[in-house]
Amino acid sequence: MSFIRFVAALGVAIGLNAAAVAQTVPNLTIADVDKVVGQALAEAAARNATNGAIAVVDRVGNVLGVYALNPGNIPLMTITSGRGIPLNNGLEAVNILPATFGALAKAITGAYLSSSGNAFTTRTASQIVQEHFNPGERNTPSGPLFGVQFSQLACSDLTRFGETIGGGPRRSPLGLSADLGGLPLYKNGQVVGGVGVLFDGVYGLDLKIDDYDRDLDELIAVAAQQGFEPPTDITSRITADGKFLTYTDVDRRDLKTTTAAAVNPTNYIAVAGYTPAGRRDGVAFGTPTSGVRDEGSVDYPAVDAWILDDGLGNNRYAPRAGLAPAAAAGGLATAEVRTIVTEALKVAFKSRAQIRRPLGSFVQVTVSVVDTEANILAVARTPDAPVFGTDVSLQKARSAVFMSRPTTAAELRAVPAVTLIPGTLSTVALGTYVDAFQALVGPTALSDGKAFADRSVGLLARPFYPDGIEKYANGPLSKPFNVWSPFNVGLQLDLVLGDIVARLDGSAPPPQGCTSLPQSAAAGPGPAPTRLANGLQIFPGSVPVYRGNTLIGGLGVSGDGIDQDDMVSFLGLHNAGLALNSGVGNAPKSLRADTLKVGGLALRYVQCPFSPFTNSTEQNVCSGK
Repeated sequence: MSFIRFVAALGVAIGLNAAAVAQTVPNLTIADVDKVVGQALAEAAARNATNGAIAVVDRVGNVLGVYALNPGNIPLMTITSGRGIPLNNGLEAVNILPATFGALAKAITGAYLSSSGNAFTTRTASQIVQEHFNPGERNTPSGPLFGVQFSQLACSDLTRFGETIGGGPRRSPLGLSADLGGLPLYKNGQVVGGVGVLFDGVYGLDLKIDDYDRDLDELIAVAAQQGFEPPTDITSRITADGKFLTYTDVDRRDLKTTTAAAVNPTNYIAVAGYTPAGRRDGVAFGTPTSGVRDEGSVDYPAVDAWILDDGLGNNRYAPRAGLAPAAAAGGLATAEVRTIVTEALKVAFKSRAQIRRPLGSFVQVTVSVVDTEANILAVARTPDAPVFGTDVSLQKARSAVFMSRPTTAAELRAVPAVTLIPGTLSTVALGTYVDAFQALVGPTALSDGKAFADRSVGLLARPFYPDGIEKYANGPLSKPFNVWSPFNVGLQLDLVLGDIVARLDGSAPPPQGCTSLPQSAAAGPGPAPTRLANGLQIFPGSVPVYRGNTLIGGLGVSGDGIDQDDMVSFLGLHNAGLALNSGVGNAPKSLRADTLKVGGLALRYVQCPFSPFTNSTEQNVCSGK
C-alpha cells in the first residue's frame, strides 16, 4: 500500500475528509518554521520571558531551525527531577548544558512519539517514564515506557548525525525528553515534525499530574504550535492500562497572544552536529529523502512493509544472514531473517493497538533482528509506526541477546568506574551491577546462558522490586530510590553516560556505536558494532532467538503498546518457527527467565494481551508456546 493510499484510508477512519488529504506528502517549509518560531516569540515576550531557545525538527529529526533570543548569551539549563538529588548522580543537578540542547531533545520527542493515530508530547513522556504509573500513585508499577528516555542517543550506530538535511531517524543530544514544552506539529492530520521550547532554565519532569500546571515552556510551545495542531481525537483520548495519557495542561485559551501577534524571527543559530545557522525546509516523510519509505514488496512481498532507505534508493538493512554465528555454523540464514520479520509484521497487522485512535486500529511497530554479536540483520516497520520505535526496537533486540549471553557477567565486570567531570559526572564500575544481580538471582546469573527477554531485564532494572512496591529495595540493575530518577536510572545510563558527554560537541559517533562494551569480533560489511551499540533498553518488547538450545540472535519490537510489543515479538517468532520448520524459534521453556524465582517471585518473560486481535475473539494467544 502506498503512503498516499494509507494516509487517505486513515483519514477516513478518524473522521477526516479523505478528499481533502493532500495529494503530495506534506512537509514543514521555511515559512512554517518562521511561523512556529514567530508565534513562540510573541508569547514569550508577552510573558516577559527574556532568554531561551526554540527548536523545530521534521518527523525524522532533521533540525530545521534553532532560535536563541540572545545568541551571544545562551542560558544554561539545570537537569533535575525535582527530588533534591545532588550532583554526581547520573545527570541529576548538572547545569553545564545550553538550553538549545533541551529544546532540541523536546522537539525530537514531540515528533518521534507521535503518529497519525496518536499525538504525544513531552508531558506524555513525563507521565510514562517515572517509577509509578501514574506518577504519584503509590505502589503502582512503573511507567509503560520506563527507560525510553535513553534512546535516540548521539552515539547510536543506527540514528543519523550531521548538519546536512537528509534521511532519518536523526539523533538527539540528550535522548528523549520528559520536560514540559515539546509538542508535535501536524499538517492535514499527519505528523510532520516537532517544536521544543526551553525558557525556564530547568530540564526536568512533572512529579504530580493530578493538577493543572501553567508551565512557561509548555505555554510558549502551545503558542508555537498554533495552525499545526493534531486532530483532537488523537490528543486526549489515548489510554494505557485504563488511564488517559495527558497531552498538555494548557491550550489556546490560556495564551496571552494570537497567531496575529507572531513576530519575524531573526536569530537562527548553528548547533554543531545538528544544524547550520538559518532555517530550512523539512523532508516529506515516506519519501526516499526522508530515509523511511514503502519497501515495495522487494524483500517482504507478503506484507505492507516499510524500511529505512540509505538515500540512494536502497534498503539500509535488507535481510541478511547472521555473521555470528554464521548461517553455515547454525546461525540465521537470510530466508530465516526475512520470515521472522514477515511473521512479526503479520501479527502486528492483525493486532489491536493499545495507544492509537480510532479504537480497533492495528498495531504500528518497528521490527529489528540481530545476531549474537549485535550485527543488524534486518529492520522493517509498518507505515505509520512512531519514529522513536526504530532505534528502540534495535535496542531491545540487542538487549535480549546481551543479557542472554554466557559472557555478559565477565564483559560488564571488565568496565571500570569512570570520572567524566570531577565532582559532577561519573559512573560506577559495572561489576557492581553484576554483584547485585547475582546476589538476587543466583551466583551463575549472566554467565549461565539463561534466556532473558526485555520484560525480564526491565523488571530487574526498577527502583523497587517487585515493580512499584515501595516497601522493597531496588532491583539489581537500578540505583536505590533515594538517588534514582529518570536522569539517574542505573546500568542503562552508566553504560552510555560517557558517550553522551563525548558527543555534546556535536561530533560523529564512533563507527562501532556506543563504546562501553567489547566490539564484535564478527567479520562482515561495515564496522562491527559493540555489544550494545545504541544502548540498553529496559521496557518490554523483545525475545532472544534460538535454534534448539542455542542462542543465535534477537528480535525487538517497538510501537503501539508494550504488551503488544511483547506479543508481536514472541508470537511472531513462534509463527516463524512453524513456517520455517528449521529449529528456529523462541528459547526452550527450560531456559527462559520465567523459570527463575527472584526474591521469591517468578520472573516474567513476556506478557501478551487478552483478546488481542481485531477480527477474532481468540484469547491467551501466547499461552503454552
